[in-house]
Amino acid sequence: MGMFETLGKAWQIPDIRRKIVFTLLMLIVFRLGSNIPVPGIDRSVLAEAFTGQGLFELFDLFSGGAFQNFTIFALSITPYITASIIINLLTVAVPYLENLAKEGTEGRKKMTQITRYLTVVLALLQAVGFTFGLFRNALQDPGDIFMIIVIVFTLTAGTAFLMWLGEQINEYGIGNGISMIIFAGIVCRFPADINSALVSYRAGAVSVISLILFCLFALAVVVGVIMVQQGQRRIPVQYAKRVVGRKMYGGQSTHIPIKVNQAGVIPVIFGLSLMQFPLTITYFFPGGALEDFVNTYLSPTGSPGVWIYVSINVILIIFFTYFYTAITFNPVDVAENMRANGGFVPGIRPGRPTIEYLNNVMMRITFVGAVFLALIASMPYLIQQVTELRISFGGTALLIAVGVALDLMKQIENQMVMRNYKGFL
Repeated sequence: MGMFETLGKAWQIPDIRRKIVFTLLMLIVFRLGSNIPVPGIDRSVLAEAFTGQGLFELFDLFSGGAFQNFTIFALSITPYITASIIINLLTVAVPYLENLAKEGTEGRKKMTQITRYLTVVLALLQAVGFTFGLFRNALQDPGDIFMIIVIVFTLTAGTAFLMWLGEQINEYGIGNGISMIIFAGIVCRFPADINSALVSYRAGAVSVISLILFCLFALAVVVGVIMVQQGQRRIPVQYAKRVVGRKMYGGQSTHIPIKVNQAGVIPVIFGLSLMQFPLTITYFFPGGALEDFVNTYLSPTGSPGVWIYVSINVILIIFFTYFYTAITFNPVDVAENMRANGGFVPGIRPGRPTIEYLNNVMMRITFVGAVFLALIASMPYLIQQVTELRISFGGTALLIAVGVALDLMKQIENQMVMRNYKGFL
């Protein structure tokens, strides 16, 4: 009830109300575009292309069903996510990008511009792969070059528009724009997936035990995500007293909060994006040995592919959790800022000992968050092997949805705190 009370108070503030309304309007535009079909496609052939293809569900998860229906937003925002991964990884290796990252606001603007260009290039490549690979048989006239060009540019423009839509939400709305688009795509599928599960139960394809097991798992995911997202290690910091002129400063105690899951749902999204890469390659070489290899060994529905897929996914999530945490939390900068302001961790000498202490704490606490993310993202595939219950909003979807919802509520909470209202979180 506290959450709804906070939302009610937020709605009464004109500035926050405008942001919420703007965000909702942008998400409505996204959902409308997700139902506008790409021209020149035979809809009756589309359903056959998705029969038994487990990896396609990952694309469909981010697009909110637009991929399976091959609408103008079929590529969704995944090219932008992939471009962000590439730029973040190159930041460590390329001096030019590393310098841009240190230049503050202007440097971030240039990196954002580079990410946009790379997004368009990746979207164009994926659009070509979809058109000439997976959906080639669905073309009404495969020999019509002009229509193929229209399809490719329509898909590319759809991704560019979603990227712009996310940036508009960042600037004029509330919440992270890209995350909100993914969140809307996931949530809009809940009713249809619940109905599909009930139909399978009535038909006898799924037992009541399987449904109960999944409900318990979903509840555990929601509770676990909330606990881990809100969990933090508070490192005490003591500031020494300083005399400046006739005034005395310092002498107070505070703390540095290090979150258990500093990276949020970003590692899961990054991991899923990279797991889609082998499937994207098969679009250019359909019906060959490569496609058979991917479907057998790198698919969550293959055998023994499910075990290989889960293992690689776990490694990627743990890697990206540490990588993203290292980008967002730098022990060297934190230690230097503390020393510059006369602060120190009780029992730890300033300088390198403080850096090593902060780094050790971050490494240990990040491991817990990384393992949690990996387990939540991987368990649904293993549960499917036991219960044969196929439902799209498994652990990954719930993890993303709950994580984005918590982040959204925290942003609303911050807006309320600035206006001296009691918040929910």
